[in-house]
Amino acid sequence: MDVVETIDLTKIYETRQIALNSVNMSIPQGCIFGLIGPNGAGKSTALRLIMGLQRPTAGTIRVFQEPMTLSTGHLRRRIGFLSQGGNFPADMTPITYLDLVGKLFGIVSSIRKPRLSALLHAMDLLQASSQRIEHLSSGQRTRLGIAAALMNDPDLLLLDEPTIGLDPEGRHYTLDLFEELRRKGKTIILSTHILPDADETCDYVGILNHGKLVFTGSVSDMKRLTLANTIDLLVEGEVELGLQAATVEVRGVQFERLGANTVRIAFNSREGEFISILSQVLDALARHGVVLKSIQPAGDLEDAFLKTLQEDRRKGFARALDSEDIMAQLGIYPPSNNPREGLPSLRSGSSDEVI
Repeated sequence: MDVVETIDLTKIYETRQIALNSVNMSIPQGCIFGLIGPNGAGKSTALRLIMGLQRPTAGTIRVFQEPMTLSTGHLRRRIGFLSQGGNFPADMTPITYLDLVGKLFGIVSSIRKPRLSALLHAMDLLQASSQRIEHLSSGQRTRLGIAAALMNDPDLLLLDEPTIGLDPEGRHYTLDLFEELRRKGKTIILSTHILPDADETCDYVGILNHGKLVFTGSVSDMKRLTLANTIDLLVEGEVELGLQAATVEVRGVQFERLGANTVRIAFNSREGEFISILSQVLDALARHGVVLKSIQPAGDLEDAFLKTLQEDRRKGFARALDSEDIMAQLGIYPPSNNPREGLPSLRSGSSDEVI
């Protein structure tokens, strides 16, 4: 069952900024879905629309197989939400804040009190539980936000940059918590630009670029699509000299120096020739004083992400044409060639800031 489904989801603000452009994605139950992309790509907008905090300009959103709207509060009661850089009441403590969140969800005291205590323990906030929130570190406030998002025992978690401000230990602990929640059947949408987090945790990813969903699928599928026939060599010795020789002696390969001791090799040859050509490369390197330390499949999610964005940029012209078609469908028309006519107009009956 798909917990979240979007169909041609589009969001345009009054300033004519296209935040999301006809996004279609389906997120199955019990998975961690990584929504990744550069800053300003539309990730936070997508989460707010899924949460029902804003109204889409066009398209539909279904959550738990029901349409999500501004008035479907019964759906939001099943969702936990962590906003990026969320604001907290400065004069409250973690205990009083979580107690307030529980009351707003209508959780009775006999359940609310043990739950907030367990969450403070789980998020390593017991020692800070009676401090004013304004005195907490950024990492502690992030962990408090995650605890608040879990206060209603949600079926769906929407987390906007949940590991920002966490130290390495806190980050590792938080990612382990997400894994445990998934094992309990929770569905998590994780918006992040920290790609190692998505690589380590997510089952599926969706890549947003300028509001357009340019890839959606499993993490492993994405890596296979973008880094086929590519390996990384960890080496020592006369690396530059060895690469110069291998470049001359071996055909059908491309070399890329990733660091002082890492060389990436992309094979242009047919699959059956892989072993033969790799042997030639290693022989050329060894004859010129290069010592091989390890061989491993190339790349991670960050490599795949960057390659996908590059491919999307190459398709920029086609995307621009698609955007014009969508704008026309929404009633947004570009300026006429007639200089007496005004700026583009948005034909909408709403005067709200969010459309």
